[in-house]
Amino acid sequence: MVEKTHSTGLWPSLADPFRAFGARVAEWVAPASEASTNGDDYTITVELPGVKEKDVTLSAHDGMVTLKGEKKTEREEKGETWFFSERQYGAFSRSFRLPPDADEDKVSADLKDGVLTISVPKKTAEPPVDRRVKINAV
Repeated sequence: MVEKTHSTGLWPSLADPFRAFGARVAEWVAPASEASTNGDDYTITVELPGVKEKDVTLSAHDGMVTLKGEKKTEREEKGETWFFSERQYGAFSRSFRLPPDADEDKVSADLKDGVLTISVPKKTAEPPVDRRVKINAV
């Protein structure tokens, strides 16, 4: 069976490895996270060591919570010879799809000790309302 691509010609096959590499780099730079619920709300915890509050933006829209930011390097190199560096710097972005019962209008977040905690309350269930239906005499 031949797999169809959306584009024609030689370019898709040449560009595919670069797209895959870009996705792997983005995953490597993206901060580690975890999501949980306690029954009343959802919690997303993201590791952001060395990132300042002013370098992070958080938005909620269309059932998604999106975190963007940048970890900036502040080291000064004065004649030092580096043997290795495992520290990561640069821009990052993470998006999290919210469950249908999440109230995206009430998202809140706290940044403490390099950990961002995002709280998303669940929508409260509206009690059913009895609606009277007018009966027309015919």
